[in-house]
Amino acid sequence: MERVIVAALSGVSIILIMVALGYLMNERKWFSSESPRIISRLVTQVALPAYMVATVTKRFTASELRQLLPDLCYPVLSMTILFALAAAIARICAVRKNHRGLFTSMFFNSNTVFIGLPLNMALFGSASVPYVLVYYMANTTFFWTLGVWLIQHDGKHKAGVNWRQVVSKIFSPPLLGFILAVVLIILHIHVPAFIMQTCGYLGGLTVPLSMLFIGIAISNAGLRRLRFDRDAVLIMLGRFVVAPLLMILLVMPASMPLLMKQVFVIQAAMPVMTNAPIVAKLYQADADYAAVMVTETTLMAAVAVPLWMVVVQMVVK
Repeated sequence: MERVIVAALSGVSIILIMVALGYLMNERKWFSSESPRIISRLVTQVALPAYMVATVTKRFTASELRQLLPDLCYPVLSMTILFALAAAIARICAVRKNHRGLFTSMFFNSNTVFIGLPLNMALFGSASVPYVLVYYMANTTFFWTLGVWLIQHDGKHKAGVNWRQVVSKIFSPPLLGFILAVVLIILHIHVPAFIMQTCGYLGGLTVPLSMLFIGIAISNAGLRRLRFDRDAVLIMLGRFVVAPLLMILLVMPASMPLLMKQVFVIQAAMPVMTNAPIVAKLYQADADYAAVMVTETTLMAAVAVPLWMVVVQMVVK
């Protein structure tokens, strides 16, 4: 038990130190207003795709990869149930009409890349990456279809789904990097060593840059704006209690690798997606409400994730 707690706290402490560094650097004006966008692009378009190629080609065989996709049904089922729960809770608890779309979207979607991926890497190592990607595919699809549609209902634009945008967001550079790695494995293509080493070095930027990004985002949101009101409590219950508990119930009887079960539970317990305030601003919904929720749930993850790590190690078999 002590070893599990120490491992969980160590993994989270690594993340928190880097987040705190990003926060302090931004408070001291090391970064400009353009820095978060640049860092985000570096992570999603350079570091993560390179990391996928370097990691997946080293750690997985073609037969192991073929077993991954059928397990996509578990995060899909989990998010479908969470969506129904969130919509019901929003009505029962009389969440403001201009917040209901955001509330529902933030309740059932999680931050699978900027926090989920580096946190799982810190807790479980690079072997967790393909499992993170399976969850990511479901989460991203839900957010850029149902999630965006819900947020549009809060704004001043007519709600609809831009399928070109949906496809571009789902088949993002990280997923394309994963697909490239899968193709290389299936076709038994051996990439020159210097290219793989380059991918390894670039991939090494993923965790630190992601954490600096979160620290900058928290600084920009402003800790003084934090308000742990009823909506915040409900969303935190959804993110850190209902979602991981539901995932445990779904994966416990499943015949999937133990590591995949553990990753799915931790991914389910991630904070609100950082894209929520960006989309809210685009469609003239309450972007400040979304930004505060991203900040509050990101900070709360520092408490929730170590607890869930202990539960995962003890319960998920």
